[in-house]
Amino acid sequence: MRIIGLTGGIATGKSTVSNLFKANGFPVVDADVVARDVLKKGSGGWRKVVAAFGDDILLENGEVDRPKLGQIVFGDPSKRQLLNRLLAPYISYGIFWEVLKLWLKGCRIIILDVPLLFEVKMDRWTNPIIVVWIDPETQLKRLMDRDRTSAQDAQNRINAQMPLDLKRSKADIVINNNGSLEELNENFKKILDQVTKPLTWTEFLVSRQGAMVVIISIVSGVLGCKKLIAARL
Repeated sequence: MRIIGLTGGIATGKSTVSNLFKANGFPVVDADVVARDVLKKGSGGWRKVVAAFGDDILLENGEVDRPKLGQIVFGDPSKRQLLNRLLAPYISYGIFWEVLKLWLKGCRIIILDVPLLFEVKMDRWTNPIIVVWIDPETQLKRLMDRDRTSAQDAQNRINAQMPLDLKRSKADIVINNNGSLEELNENFKKILDQVTKPLTWTEFLVSRQGAMVVIISIVSGVLGCKKLIAARL
């Protein structure tokens, strides 16, 4: 099984690339979706976060006010680190479970869409790693336009993440998204051959099909040895 890491920065177009993978039939495990699930009212993650940040972050229905929590953590690195520590175990388990379900279905290629791929060390489980990159000026403008926020607020959110150039230096594949949506589509098509090349032996052996081949080989070997031993007795 090949697990492809997909990451980028805020307002870089990573989600658009993720949707392009889905449109082309690739199963995608989205860490943001998992993160939303672990913060649902009454969950373990919800209890941890409410205990740490107080009832002021809750809406009237008891769910977490995500924009309010975001404002708190993006403006305070220590609180952002605290939130990451609280939720990391739940998110990691959720991602593992989603990958396991796809493995059981026999999927050979999985896209792991994780904004903090490098920060949480999940890059060690993915190959290749795709980074969606844009230049700083374009990133700032797109974030301001998307969220209708001030330049200072947008820059604070950008600064809260690992620099995009550093992510780019760690990537196996870089998708430049400075241009139009049509250009992004063209860039996406160019990488499809790279991510769909035949599985290596290592990737095949950790797939469900590979595991079955190993199990069958072991069973066949054991039965063969038994027959050989019996024939000599």
